[in-house]
Amino acid sequence: MAAGGADVDVGAPGSLLQGWEPESAAREAVEGVKAGTCTILDVVETLGSPLENADPRTRAQGIQMLSEVLLQCYSLLQEKEVTHLILFYENRLKDHHLVIPSVLKGLKALSMCEELAPGLAVSVLKAIFQEVHVQSLLQLDRHTVYTIITNFMISREAELKGLGADFTFGFIQVMDGEKDPRNLLVAFQIVQDIIVKGYTLGPFAEELFEVTSCYFPIDFTPPPNDPHGIQREDLIVGLRAVLTSTPVFAEFLLPLLIEKMDSDVQSAKLDSLQTLNAACTVYGQKELKEFLPSLWSSLRREVFQTASERIEAEGLSALRALATCLSRQVLSSDDEDHLDSFLRGILQDCKHHLCEPDMKLVWPSAKLLQAAAGASLRAYYQITSSVLPLLVEQYTRHVQSSQRRTILEVLLGFLEVRQKWGPEEEDKSPLLCSKAALCSMVFSALNEPNVQLQLVGIRTLTLLGSLQGLLALPDVELLVDNLAQFILHKEDPQTSLAAMEAAGILAPVYPEAFSRCLVQKLSEGLQSELQEGRAPSWPDRCLQALAAVSTHPSIVRETVPVLLQHLQQVQKDNVPAGIQSVVSVCQSLQQVALQCQQDGQSYWYFHQAVVPSLVGLAVQAAMQENSHTMLSKVLLKEEALSAMVPIISAACMHLSPNLAAQSVSKVVPLFLDGELSFLPGNSFPSTFQPFQGGQCPVAAQRRLVALLMAFVCSLPRNVPIPQQDRLLRELLALSCSCDCPFTATAAAKCFAGLVNKHPAGPQLDELLRTATNKLEQGLNEGPHRSQALSLLLWISKALLLRYHPLTTHLTGKLLVLLGDTVLGPAVGDGFALLMADSQDVLGKNCHAEVRLMFRQRFFTECVPQLVQGFHTAAPGVKSNYLKGLSHILNHLPKPVLVTELPMLLPLLLEALSCPDGVVQLSTLHCLQPLLLDAPHVMSLHVDTLVSKFLSLTDSPAMAIRIAALQCLHALVALPTPVVIPYKPRVIRALAKPLDDKKRLVRKEAVTARGEWFLLGTPGR
Repeated sequence: MAAGGADVDVGAPGSLLQGWEPESAAREAVEGVKAGTCTILDVVETLGSPLENADPRTRAQGIQMLSEVLLQCYSLLQEKEVTHLILFYENRLKDHHLVIPSVLKGLKALSMCEELAPGLAVSVLKAIFQEVHVQSLLQLDRHTVYTIITNFMISREAELKGLGADFTFGFIQVMDGEKDPRNLLVAFQIVQDIIVKGYTLGPFAEELFEVTSCYFPIDFTPPPNDPHGIQREDLIVGLRAVLTSTPVFAEFLLPLLIEKMDSDVQSAKLDSLQTLNAACTVYGQKELKEFLPSLWSSLRREVFQTASERIEAEGLSALRALATCLSRQVLSSDDEDHLDSFLRGILQDCKHHLCEPDMKLVWPSAKLLQAAAGASLRAYYQITSSVLPLLVEQYTRHVQSSQRRTILEVLLGFLEVRQKWGPEEEDKSPLLCSKAALCSMVFSALNEPNVQLQLVGIRTLTLLGSLQGLLALPDVELLVDNLAQFILHKEDPQTSLAAMEAAGILAPVYPEAFSRCLVQKLSEGLQSELQEGRAPSWPDRCLQALAAVSTHPSIVRETVPVLLQHLQQVQKDNVPAGIQSVVSVCQSLQQVALQCQQDGQSYWYFHQAVVPSLVGLAVQAAMQENSHTMLSKVLLKEEALSAMVPIISAACMHLSPNLAAQSVSKVVPLFLDGELSFLPGNSFPSTFQPFQGGQCPVAAQRRLVALLMAFVCSLPRNVPIPQQDRLLRELLALSCSCDCPFTATAAAKCFAGLVNKHPAGPQLDELLRTATNKLEQGLNEGPHRSQALSLLLWISKALLLRYHPLTTHLTGKLLVLLGDTVLGPAVGDGFALLMADSQDVLGKNCHAEVRLMFRQRFFTECVPQLVQGFHTAAPGVKSNYLKGLSHILNHLPKPVLVTELPMLLPLLLEALSCPDGVVQLSTLHCLQPLLLDAPHVMSLHVDTLVSKFLSLTDSPAMAIRIAALQCLHALVALPTPVVIPYKPRVIRALAKPLDDKKRLVRKEAVTARGEWFLLGTPGR
């Protein structure tokens, strides 16, 4: 066998390494061992002369080649071979220091062998500990040593534990003085494994702590463009896991943490607090008791005198962790209660600050007390039994609203802490004992004239009410009465909305009380809408409150009929509210629908009660013979139908397949066959035939296709649609022939939604062929070209989302239509529809089929043709191409856009000069993030960018002026040498927007001009 690049036979003892190419020699040796034509011992014999050469460099080369072979063939070695090789390599550890790195590489390979005789792992590590001065090696070689130790700890754990404390001492010697972060990560993991896996520390626990704690706190800043990707946080987490891994380290770690917490270095404080927090999960009261006074002193100072909110938060978290650790103590009759003494000290230091007249230290003290109280229910009881009576007393003593609000907010904090545990069960719990005084205090706050105090009172009352078992029935009724008072009679919108939110939270806790007191009053309030003295917002407030309180099944069954009845009154001309009243009712019903989605029974009830009623009211309005009655047609207005669509959609999208099939079997025949039997009330004056030709009232009936769209397009994909082929044909015909844009768009969206979910196959292909022919006719001629374009866009969107092959053909049609002088602008806007997330029929919430990265796919296929079309288009239609391109890029994920930016940026700059405001605004929104994400590309065009942005600050459209100023602000993120020459020009030009008539424009101008003033200053 040739063991190298020269003709050297295996076993030739006189073979020399000189003239060999080590890489090719090692490769040939590996191939020979893998092929079985030689053994690893044959390779050793072949390398005999280099391995025994007097020159250490030659020996190092020979061992290096052997180690390279071992690294690739270690899994093929037999136990006998491994034993011989380990003995050989152990002996070489005593060799010249130039040889050691190659020896370690070979031992690394051997440490991964499964065929390892007992005792060899111990032998290797003993040899390394005795013969190798690890910290004199290069970083890579030290890393190799750590890897050998790690491998043996994984595969030979029992053997290494047999070494006892000698193994720990040996590793301490290896690690002592390590500085490289790559090695430290491995070393920290080894120390953690030594502790967690139960290796013997013996008398070396303090030495092991010292050899690791010397790195605390971590002070490491990764170099720029670091290929290893090691962050400071990685080292912090690794070291923290070591320091907090055993209670044995407590006596050494806690004084160190106290020392670092008392330092002036903010990062050291933060790291120490986080480490203390982690240590408390491992330590017990025995380890902590000696250091509790010093720890409390340091934590108290950090909260009272903090200059950093983050350090304050970590300090409070550490205090909570300390109290939690002490709470785990199991007490016997003779044990000292360390938690009790610790909390008494906290109360002694903090309690008196709650009574100070100036109230300067109320909040720091309250935060400390709340943090300690949050440790356990026992701690909570001990703290609050002292604090709650004091808060009641202070509330009575102070008369200023601001002071009372502060006290109430402190109480609110304690109530928030209490929510961590279950209902009040102990008769002597502080909250139960102080219940009467607390309720009196909160109810008095609600009667104060100060709005901010009222808001805090409402929040506090909400938490008191949410603690089950705390309030008695009279308290609950008083609570509901107060909320009703705020909802119905307070003029301030903040308190009214806060009361509604509170009612929604508490209604599931006290459904009977809210049903009896609040729902009845709200219902009566809607009925008394016509009474004198009612504000115009009165009905809207009642409707919002009815929706907010509908958070319990029993209440939903009461509020839904009230809302539907009010909608009927609008239709019957009983309430002169018009379209706004209809929209308000629909918004409330939609909110109830969304809240019902969490409960299956309530959801099905809502569906059965609301969907037939809404459809029935709309059908009845559409079939009115007296078409001159304005209010009878209010439900047919676009605003009303558009408000009904999300209700029906929300009431259908979460139905089970069985219930959905049961419901759709009634709705589709209604629209196709005029089957009215399932609608409530049978007083329909004529037939319902929305898909038949003709004028009014059939035209009015056609508008209800929007409700059909909301229903069938919200169902899961596995729900069969009855008569689906016929329905699709009718929708296709209606979308291309209807004169009403609203109806045509609704039909097109419904058709697209069904096509998106239609199973692939010949049936879908035939349907799309028919639709394509229909589109060809509609786009080429006739009065319905706009309707045909709308259908084309929605079908393209439906197919694009599911990666259908026809998408390419339809996209080609859109690109051609960009050159149309009439339809071109609408086609350009249509690209926004194709790229944006759909919120209704083609959205994921409506179970549409949406494939990953459809935008990237569309971009790849469409943009090259779009750019080509722009260059060949007539001047009058170029803006259409720019509009389409701008919309596509505005919705494209930024990483994709950055890679294509060099090719597309010239077109985007040209789009800024386009007279179309939509193109300008969309392009500005696209460019702003690119200034931050791709400065290297944008810097090449900085002159053009500055000129374009400054010119657009004079645009007539406020949105464009704001966007241009935001882009000018983003320009300062480019390299300073690139933009600094433009500083005087930009500052002068930005003086004009400072006097803009719109406040939002002036605000952006101030921000942008300030950044340009600071450009180039030291520290920027």
